[in-house]
Amino acid sequence: MMRRVVVLVFLLMACNPGIFSQEYFRVMFYNVENLFDTKDDSLKNDNDFLPEGFMRWSSWKYWEKLRNITRVITAVGGMQSPALVGLCEVENDSVIFDLTMRSPLRAQEYAYLVSDSPDERGIDVALLYQRHQFKLLESREYEIRFGKQLQRPTRNILHAVGQLINGDTLDVFVCHFPSRSDGQRKTEPLRIAAAELLREKTDSLFLTRKETHILIMGDFNDHPDNKSLSHTLQAKPIPVLPEKKELYNMFYHRMKERDFGSYKFQGRWEVLDQFIVSGNLLMRSNTLHLNENNALIFKEEFLLEEDTRYYGKKPYRTNTGPRFLGGFSDHLPIYMDLIVRL
Repeated sequence: MMRRVVVLVFLLMACNPGIFSQEYFRVMFYNVENLFDTKDDSLKNDNDFLPEGFMRWSSWKYWEKLRNITRVITAVGGMQSPALVGLCEVENDSVIFDLTMRSPLRAQEYAYLVSDSPDERGIDVALLYQRHQFKLLESREYEIRFGKQLQRPTRNILHAVGQLINGDTLDVFVCHFPSRSDGQRKTEPLRIAAAELLREKTDSLFLTRKETHILIMGDFNDHPDNKSLSHTLQAKPIPVLPEKKELYNMFYHRMKERDFGSYKFQGRWEVLDQFIVSGNLLMRSNTLHLNENNALIFKEEFLLEEDTRYYGKKPYRTNTGPRFLGGFSDHLPIYMDLIVRL
């Protein structure tokens, strides 16, 4: 019997040499909610997150938050570290240095990129990457401009280009679109402007690369069916037969599910954190493609607390106003797996 099994395995490998030759490449995104250091940046409005500021942001609270972020990234990684980790609501390069080099996360040996955005509070986006899985080829960032409108500047879009272990090139965009703090309708044109810029960059890649593997992740402050994403960026629901040079939103088809979302607002779960991919990442015949065409929200119990005002659970935050809770973030992380065929 054992001999038959061995022969069968040999025949399968001979007929399909790549059948057992593949690697999983996990990607996660996380809005870490106000990851500020305790130092005053005279060029930014970070006064609330100073020791004497409104949040009474002390060194102890800062390092506790770094430890908590490490715990989340490690949990999402499971048995191994995620290959790519997109982050938003980080203040600067300094906090990412502390996270990757001086917190318990240093054991995972991440390299990183951080944007240098004109945001008034100093809020940036970042990308952590495992160098043995993602060989950085180039990086750049794009400033979102609002024409003649007197609008506050926002976070830049971070773009990293990397080579994977099978030689495929992956273009990664990390985004944090303008917020809804002044109302969804009033601020919608700002997110449309961000989506226009992002679409311009992806269109350029579709034109210039023979095989375009695009992965976009971020907090878009809009739902998959809002105008900025569905119309301007043209990120569609996952189809039966995807097209290579189209963009598809991995959460579009799930947004109507009860209690599905990464952020809870006034008792309602919302899908603000999303993955958007180019069509060839949905084609299983490709050497680089999504596992089961599936993306997930990491909704483990330790990231949640009771929602006493509405019902059920809500994300366990670091602070409620100036009151320190010791939690993680007001958002939940999202993640998905790519299969890299060798």
